Order: sequence, then C-alpha cells, then structure tokens
Amino acid sequence: MFHLVMFLNFCLSRTAEDGDGKVSSGSDVYRYIKGDLFTSEIFKVEIQNLPKFIGFNDLKKFLSKHGLSPHKIKLFGKQTFAFVTFKNLEERDRAMKAVHGVLWKGRVLSVRLAKPKADPILRKRRQDAAAAVEGGEPPTKRQATDQEPEESEEPLTTQIANVVTPLWNVPYEEQLRRKAQEVEEVLQRMAREIGNCNKAMLPWLFVQKEKYNKMCCPLEPIRSSPVQTEYRNKCEFLIGVGADGEDKTVGFRLGKYKGGSCAVVGPGDTIHVPPVTKRVVQDFQDYIRTTPYSVYSPETYEGHWKQLTVRTSRTHQVMAMVFFNPQKLIEEELNVLKTSMEMYFTEGAGKGSGITSLYFVRNGQRASPNTEDLSCEHVAGEKSIHEELLGLKFRISPHSFFQINTLAAEVLYSAVGDWAQLDHDTTVLDVCCGTGTIGISLAKRVKKVIGIELCQEAVEDARFNAQSNGLNNVEFHCGKAEDVFPTVLNAIVSPKLTAIVDPPRAGLHSKVILAIRRAEHLKRLIYIACNAKAAMNNFVDLCRAPSNRVRGAPFRPVRAMAVDLFPQTIHCEAILLFERVDYGSAAEKEELQPTTN
Repeated sequence: MFHLVMFLNFCLSRTAEDGDGKVSSGSDVYRYIKGDLFTSEIFKVEIQNLPKFIGFNDLKKFLSKHGLSPHKIKLFGKQTFAFVTFKNLEERDRAMKAVHGVLWKGRVLSVRLAKPKADPILRKRRQDAAAAVEGGEPPTKRQATDQEPEESEEPLTTQIANVVTPLWNVPYEEQLRRKAQEVEEVLQRMAREIGNCNKAMLPWLFVQKEKYNKMCCPLEPIRSSPVQTEYRNKCEFLIGVGADGEDKTVGFRLGKYKGGSCAVVGPGDTIHVPPVTKRVVQDFQDYIRTTPYSVYSPETYEGHWKQLTVRTSRTHQVMAMVFFNPQKLIEEELNVLKTSMEMYFTEGAGKGSGITSLYFVRNGQRASPNTEDLSCEHVAGEKSIHEELLGLKFRISPHSFFQINTLAAEVLYSAVGDWAQLDHDTTVLDVCCGTGTIGISLAKRVKKVIGIELCQEAVEDARFNAQSNGLNNVEFHCGKAEDVFPTVLNAIVSPKLTAIVDPPRAGLHSKVILAIRRAEHLKRLIYIACNAKAAMNNFVDLCRAPSNRVRGAPFRPVRAMAVDLFPQTIHCEAILLFERVDYGSAAEKEELQPTTN
C-alpha cells in the first residue's frame, strides 16, 4: 500500500510540474480559463432576487434595455436567480454597475461575480487520485452524483446499449406500459395544478378525477411503433477516443462529459440505428483515420473532427453532415480536405455507403452543432433528401426538423387528424411546423393551413413540399412563434379555427400561450409534446383562470394519448386535446372576469 501511495504522489507531482520544474495547470480544474481560448465562464455574473415567473426572453429584454448584450443566460426556473455570461471583461463589469440595485417588477436586483465551473474531467481525475491516495475512501455524496459509475465488467456493447437504449432488454409490452404510466402521472399532476390555478374548474375536475383515476381527462391506450428496431432516420455521432483506446472513433459517448467521460463506442451493436447508417459510420471512421487531423477534445478545445450526423429515408437516400473545427487551418488546406472527402465517398472506398448528399460544417471552438449559424457547405451529391409519409413526399434539408421514426410519425399524425374534427370550413394553424408534415398531411381536408416555423431551411422545404404535393391552400411563415403567431392569429377571420402545436422539448413561449388565450375564436388546440413534464407550464397556462395578464376563456384538457416514437428508450410523444371552455350562464361569465392577481 505504501508503494501505491508513493507512486500516485509521484504521478500527481509529475502532472503538476513541467520539464522546467515550473508549476503546470495539468491538474488544475480551472485550466481552461487560463489558456488562450475563449470561454464566457470567466465573464460570468449571478443576478439575484429576480421577479418570479419571468422567462428567458423577459430577462434578455430587460438586459437589452440597459444596453447589455449577454453571451449566455441560464435562468433557474421558478427560482429567483440567473447566471449571465458576457463576451469580455468590460461588458461584465458594465452589467454589474448597470443592474445592481435596479428595481424590476417590485424586486431590487443584486449582482455578484460568479465562480466558473470546474472542468468535469480534470475534477474527476483529481477526486479519483485523491481518493486512492487516502486509501480508497469513497467520495462524498455530492462527488458521487457528479461522477460516472465505477468501471463496469459488462461488455462495451452492453454498456452503450444501457446508455442510448436503456430499455433494450425490457419486453416491448412492458415498455409501452411504463410510458403510458408516465403520461398518466402527468395527467394526474395536471388535475392538481389546474385546480390550484382555476378554482372555477374544481367541480368539473372533481368529476373528471372520479371517472379517470385522478386524471384531468381520459387517457386512451398507447399507440405502439410499427417497428421497434432500426427505426432512427437521423443519428448524431460524436468523434473521439474509443473506450477501447482506438483513436478517431465515431459513435456514442459512453457517459456524460460533466461526469468526467469522453469515451466513445461505435454504434455497430445498437438496435435502434439502421444498417445503412452503421455502414456510413464505419466508412467515415475508416476515412478520418487516414487523415492527419486529430479529433476535437472538449477538454483542451484542440483538434478538428467533432461530429457526424446521418439522415436516411425510405427512398434510399442518405445525407451525411461532417462537423469539423478548422482551428488555424487555412482555406487551401480545408479545400484539399473537402475534395479528398468528396472523392472518398463518390469514387473511393466509401462509395458503397450510399451517401447521396454530403455536407461539411465548419464548427467553431465554442459553437454547438445544433445551432444554425454554422457554415454548412454542400460538398457532393444532392442538396437534400426526400421522404414519403402518409402517401405524400417531403424534401428534407440539413437543418430541417423531421420526426426520427417515420412509420410511428404516420401513426401520430393520423391520430392528430382524427382528433382535430376537420372539415372544408376549417383553418389549421400548424405551429413549429418543421418541413410542414402535419399541415400538409391535413391540407386536403380543410379550407386552409397556415404554418409557422423558426428555421428558414425548413420553411423553404415546407413551401416546396406543399407545391410538389399539388396543394395551393397552404402558406408558411418564418420566424419565432412568439413573434409571428399573434399577428397571424389576429388576421384569421375563419369561424372554425384549430391549432396544432408541436414545439421543442421546452414547450411554447409564454407569449404564444397568451395569444392563444386571447383568440376567443380559437376553440380547439392539439398539443404534441415530446416531453409532457417539460410542457406542464404550457398546459397549466392554457387552463388557468383569466387575469389581467392571461385574458380570454380558459381551455380544458378533454383527451390524451401516448404514441411511442422512441422504442427501447424511456421517451414517447404525448397528444393532448384542449377545448375552449364555453361558459353559458351569467354566473359562470362572472367568474371569468379578470382578477387582479
């Protein structure tokens, strides 16, 4: 034991000193803030005593009014503080002077410097080394929650399956039961929340809870996915050092970076990735191993190869998007690389992967692969791929949203069409419409479809898709839903209006909910939630009692169902049908008068 302690102390001292005997930052968990690399962590402040119930955009606009342009805002839900980072020291200091002591909505704000986050990997290494030196003492409870589990004796294939498809060894009927149970719990919680914010609904809620096992509305049997394996038409793969030690490995990360893990395992044995995608991954991995460029390291921010995204379709088309950090490479070097990549996948060893659309994405050091402001360059093949859904054809561009399980999406959209009670006098508002799949699938049954979508590429695809399917009663608007929706809604004079919303995981912006509430001619709303728990605030705001802030009659949930778009995982889609409350009596109208709260 003595020799082990001496050895570990020697290793720690070696990482703490360089060859000249000078102290190095090799084991410093804040090393990344001291190098010549941009990180907003060193320009971070904490704003305390914020007003309750403000949103991200509320805080952003407030800061903008004071001449501040934050780099990043992290607001802590219903808590009254936020972390705000800036791009330089000058802006950070200016924010502290401009905001500290300011009165906002009855609250006096307080601003103080915030400590940067410790690098998770270095923190874990230091904790592990310290624990070993101290005789293997277990980490504290807080440390244990920050770390990855101890090394497992299970094969890597089992370990990665547990990460990306955690229900892979659970019978499918049991998977469906668990997902239905989760939606049932959401509806039970909704009943409690609605009762707390709208006392007028309590008699109705009492009857609903008695009839539907404490839920606010009936929950229909869950709809299963027609296919339970190899269903993903879009997969995102990280590029890093493999868990087996192989460099330049393309696959899924075995753990979370914040838990101290960067190891990557290939998708070869995963059951939700189709064979054609696995072939692309293997060929691409073979290719990058022939290049002199290293993988990007989230620990040091050095290296180049970052991510591979593969999209496939039932029409046998394949799109590959390669995310690459140029670092200090000159344009000529990048052009040589792109030409090499094109030759490899069109004429070389990678031709058999069947890639029909190839993109090269210049990904900056601190940028996220999910943002749309990246330099996305078309390298080879077609600029898009095409998919068939419910007998219709859809064009899909690199950044356009399309449900990742095409067959299950047909089940989902068919249910939406059945619930919407459409006829030729109906106008459908398709909010967060992506490539227009929902609205276009319903267009022949209604008078008009109006879609709203943030991504410009997706809007262009949606317009093309409407035209290619011979539809002339469909229009699409590009912009943030909270900016576009109120204007579009106010311009509609249709006596029969139905809204269908399919927002991102975080739900709709509060401005959209308020606009929906004000539009009294909007009687029916179908909400598609990929995370019903995260959308709870939306559900409650649709149903809460009218007030000076929330105007218009509330909605009631009248029907719900889960649809399994993600077999082998814990996730599913939930559909909720809301109908506007129609208060007929004078007494009930009196209850709808705005309150002062």
